[in-house]
Amino acid sequence: MLAIRNKPGMASVKDMLFLQGGPPPGGFAPVRHARRIPSKGPSAVAIFLTVFGDFSWGMYEVGKGNKICRAIKEEKYDARRAILPMLQAEEDERLVEEWKRYLEEELRQSFPCTKPRKAEEKKQ
Repeated sequence: MLAIRNKPGMASVKDMLFLQGGPPPGGFAPVRHARRIPSKGPSAVAIFLTVFGDFSWGMYEVGKGNKICRAIKEEKYDARRAILPMLQAEEDERLVEEWKRYLEEELRQSFPCTKPRKAEEKKQ
């Protein structure tokens, strides 16, 4: 059976056709709704300083690593600069020989009656 609340003549819940549960006499005990978080652990300042210190130390280590890498690169470049004159001399020597062969070939083509020199004659 359903009861209709807005029935004419009904002034209270007690006038309803069936008994409905309600609060106990004197009401319910108050509900604790405040946030009561325990203050255990480090403070925000301590956490911030720890994180800042860790970050600073990490950046210091990165800087040290960068210096080492820079020194290794510089050493490699110094070694390359040291052997560069020898490599250039070898390349110049090769180029001169190639240029001589080119000129001799061009001379042969200009004067077909000449004979090419033998390898023993070239060395003397």
